[in-house]
Amino acid sequence: MPKNTHKIAIAGAATLGAAALAFSVVPADAQTTTSEAATTNRVAYSSEQVKDVKASVTDRLASSSVKVEAIEARKKAAEDAAKKAAEVEQKAEAAKKAAAAKKAAAAKKAAAKKAAAAKKAAAAKAEAARKAKEAASRSAKRAAIKKAAVKSYPNNLDGWIRESLAIMKKHGIPGSYNGIHRNIMRESSGNPMAINDWDINAINGVPSKGLLQVIPPTFKAYHVPGTSWNIYDPVANITAACNYAADRYGSMDNVNSAY
Repeated sequence: MPKNTHKIAIAGAATLGAAALAFSVVPADAQTTTSEAATTNRVAYSSEQVKDVKASVTDRLASSSVKVEAIEARKKAAEDAAKKAAEVEQKAEAAKKAAAAKKAAAAKKAAAKKAAAAKKAAAAKAEAARKAKEAASRSAKRAAIKKAAVKSYPNNLDGWIRESLAIMKKHGIPGSYNGIHRNIMRESSGNPMAINDWDINAINGVPSKGLLQVIPPTFKAYHVPGTSWNIYDPVANITAACNYAADRYGSMDNVNSAY
């Protein structure tokens, strides 16, 4: 029982006890005497009066107990409501924090995804640039090769010598324009169809032919790849003859007579 209820109950019990004691000391004939009283007083009590007193005390005790219980109930209800409100607030705060954490995680994930996409795009761009550069380089090389391949020379003695020198340079065959020109003029006077039908080679059945008067076996042995196999072809005749002269004399520049 609550503390206040105890106090009220004790007070009520004390009152009821006092009343009962008063009734217990009254003699049967309802008379009492004192040595000091000059007169005698008579007090009459009935059982109904005792019952009324008891009922009144009991009602008061019951009413006080109900009030205390009501106060305690309201107090407990208020405490429960406050506790529940605190729990609701805690749950709301926890939910708020969870939502914020989830939002932050989503933002971080989105940022990482964006960064990865940017990195991938940059790599793709760099790769495209590299491929474009390589393609441009290959195109330039092809253009240079094509340009070199389509380079043409005049169809005359000057052009034949210059084209032969380009081929000789590619194959590492020594010789100069002047050395070649000088020997051509001595051997054939610049006639690519010239043929010697009177010297020892002709007598032996292998006459000298072309600009630098090369016999067929020598032309075949010293033929330079990339040139015609026709001994009368000016460029083929010059390069084969210069290849032979380089092997035997060191260079066509060192030839000053029949060779």
